[in-house]
Amino acid sequence: MAEFGTLNWSILGVYIVGNLLLGYFLSKRVTQAEDFYLGRRTMPWWVIGISVVATYVSALSFLGGPAWSYSENLAVIAIHLNYPIVIFIVITIFLPFFFSSGVASIYEYQERRFGPTARSVMSGVFLVSQGLTSAAILYATALVIEFITSIDVVHAILIVTAIALVYTMMGGIAAVIWTDTIQAGVLFVGAMIILVALVGDLPTPMVEMLRDLETQGKTTALDFSFDFTKEATIWSGIIAMTLFHTTVYGANQMMVQRTLAAKNIGDAKKSYLLMGFAAFFIYFLFMLLGTLFYGYYEGRAFENGNTIILQFASELALPGLMGIIAAAVIAAAMSSLDSSLNSMATVSTIDFYQRYFRRDADSWHYLRVTRGFTVLWAAAIIIPAILYAQSEGSILQTLSRIGSYFVGAKLSMYGLGFFSKHATERGVLVGVVVGFIVIWAVASQTDIAWPWYCLIGGSVNIVVSIAASLMLDGKQADYSPYTVRGQIRQFEEEGRPMKEGNWYVVPGKIDPIAYALLGFFVLTILFLLGWDLLI
Repeated sequence: MAEFGTLNWSILGVYIVGNLLLGYFLSKRVTQAEDFYLGRRTMPWWVIGISVVATYVSALSFLGGPAWSYSENLAVIAIHLNYPIVIFIVITIFLPFFFSSGVASIYEYQERRFGPTARSVMSGVFLVSQGLTSAAILYATALVIEFITSIDVVHAILIVTAIALVYTMMGGIAAVIWTDTIQAGVLFVGAMIILVALVGDLPTPMVEMLRDLETQGKTTALDFSFDFTKEATIWSGIIAMTLFHTTVYGANQMMVQRTLAAKNIGDAKKSYLLMGFAAFFIYFLFMLLGTLFYGYYEGRAFENGNTIILQFASELALPGLMGIIAAAVIAAAMSSLDSSLNSMATVSTIDFYQRYFRRDADSWHYLRVTRGFTVLWAAAIIIPAILYAQSEGSILQTLSRIGSYFVGAKLSMYGLGFFSKHATERGVLVGVVVGFIVIWAVASQTDIAWPWYCLIGGSVNIVVSIAASLMLDGKQADYSPYTVRGQIRQFEEEGRPMKEGNWYVVPGKIDPIAYALLGFFVLTILFLLGWDLLI
């Protein structure tokens, strides 16, 4: 612990205290449950956008991204190529449904479209999957604290949980979004310091290093093979992971809830557009770091690959650098952890407590209950976080694999809700059960890579759900008003404007700027093709 030094402790301490003070300041504006959930719907779009970026990037990418490309190659970037397509889909279809309805929990849509059981099932799936995600985030941060201070992982998990819990419980979604903005800045500074230091410390010039790595197959960015046992190919990235990430950004309370705090739907969409254009650069940076580290360390084996960045920072021995890196990783972790705690508490209160136990209590009562659930979820995720410590692979890879078990159910329930005429609640629930069984069988009995689980599970869910719906409830006479077609027809019949300013409020209509996302996606593919040709 003494080796960490006074300067590093001071940097880390100032950062932590700053987050707590911001949470305390914002708590003055939380007087009812709606303030905790939606921050009075006054948040600037750019702050929400940075928060969206910071939440999903997290410590899992800061540590796990380089670890993944170090052990594999640069082709793992394929998993993250799809964000422009994902955001195109989400702002065109998902956001209009959620924002215009005025809901705080996006799973209320499932009840309006199918029924109360569908809502409860989807909310339950979210709580389980998000709890496991939060545990992985806790573990990632504990690695940092253990590495730089020698504090035991278990104690480190408890410390980080307590910090994130305090300011999240005080300030609600507003504290989550504003602290995420600060945390994103700290993370970016830390990553750039590492990149500049690494490039300057390479044993050979960077271009020469990359060409040497190319002979070892480490710099190949695009893998066009049709091998479904490989995790990162161009096909798994564009096809399978587009579906995966669409559920992450469109059917995930943790991500969508912050956009519901925007002033209007235009601001909500702009906040997501920021992620659509920024994600490629962020993930390419992390994966490139891993590739360069492979050259720097000459492919040496690490006991735990997730500590490569920390090892490099400690070897540089620059005054204050370990403090900045520690703050960067803790910032990245807490930007995801605080969002998880806030969203899980919101869903627990609105979709379960308020619905099944106390329907008519006042807003102050629900605020207290939500804060109580925040504490309970913080305690609940500690156990799986400790279990993650047994894993030595990339935590980004581990988390992605776990998440892939759940996304098929989310994809099918929202996809059928938006587009199917005949899907009913009973049929959809049958499909979800069968889909989980199929995914379990595929995962345990085959070598098919996890990115394809979403496509497999979602396809099975959809086919079985439609068949079961027709068998159990027969054909439906018309499209539900909560389908895309039903919404457009409703707007037309009522003579309601389909646009608010320059932005569509009805689902299924494409905003002109959204086409720029598709153009940007093409440019990223061309860039990586050029990379493979030139390196």
